[in-house]
Amino acid sequence: MHDAVPGFCRAATVEEVRDHKYALTPGRYVGSAETEEDDEPFEEKMPRLVAALNAQFDESAKLERLIRENLSKFK
Repeated sequence: MHDAVPGFCRAATVEEVRDHKYALTPGRYVGSAETEEDDEPFEEKMPRLVAALNAQFDESAKLERLIRENLSKFK
């Protein structure tokens, strides 16, 4: 039998499916994925994530400019 991956897949037995009156709703069998504990307070986490996102936006804009410059050579 295949290994179960909580929140993703699991092989159910015919008996389990019969017990659920042949309902094949995945949530009945798969369950939910385990979540990591997050001890970082929101007041600290949100500014950190916003700063990281802004840095990624800046990098994205820089790369877009470079790509457009290189593409303009083919006009």
